[in-house]
Parts: sequence; C-alpha cells; structure tokens
Amino acid sequence: MNLLLNVIWIVFGGLEMAFGWLVAAAVFAVSIVGIPWARAAFNMALFHLWPFGREIVDRDEMTGREDLGTGALGLLGNVVWFVLAGWWLALGHVFFVGALAITIIGIPFAWQHLKLAGMAVAPVGKMVVDKPVAAHTRHLDWRTA
Repeated sequence: MNLLLNVIWIVFGGLEMAFGWLVAAAVFAVSIVGIPWARAAFNMALFHLWPFGREIVDRDEMTGREDLGTGALGLLGNVVWFVLAGWWLALGHVFFVGALAITIIGIPFAWQHLKLAGMAVAPVGKMVVDKPVAAHTRHLDWRTA
C-alpha cells in the first residue's frame, strides 16, 4: 500500500516539493555557512520523494539525548531556516493542500502536505525514520515513563 501511495504522491506534489527542497539545499550549499542546512534540506528532499511508510520525529526523542540541533542552537537554526527558506517551502505545501483538499482522492495527500508544511517551518532537530522504528521508540518511552 505504501508503494502505491508513494507513486501517487509523486504525481500530487511530491516531485515539485522535493525539487523545492533541492533548490533550498543548493542555495545553502553555495554558502559555506549554510552547509549544515544544505545537508538537512537534501535529506528532506529525499523524504519528499517517498514519505509514506516513514515519519519525521524529534532527534532527541530517537536518541534519548539533546545535541546541537535540539537545544538552544537548534532553535536559532530553525529561526534562520524559517527566514531564509522555511516560509516559502511551507507556502508551497499550503498551495498543494488547497489544490488537493477539494477532491476526495486528494485528501490523504493534502493531509500529508499539511504535516510537511509544519515541518518545513522548523526542520532543525528532526530526523526521518521508518514508521515501525518510531512506533517502537514511542512504546519504549511510554514504558519507562
């Protein structure tokens, strides 16, 4: 089922948004200072080509500890990201939400674009994992709490 959803996803905005993330990665890579954002944007571009069956989670939730991208520097990184690229990537996702939500078959894809719009605003400190891995980690967190 994920294969079918991912193939349809590419037609319903996945390819265009992956291209947008690749453009953002290229722009950040041109400047030496933007290389950390370029790598993250490239990973998100790959995720945008094949999102179903995978999930974006907080990195500290997966690793169990904070690092540079999840603390105060991560907040600063997200502010820089939002100002330079996040708002227009989120706007692209919102465009696809509006276009897809008016059709019945497009509603699941509009929902995916809506989730990705929220992630596009602040992607620093996030990572992409398979859904079973994310579920397993949440299950472990629930048992230890």
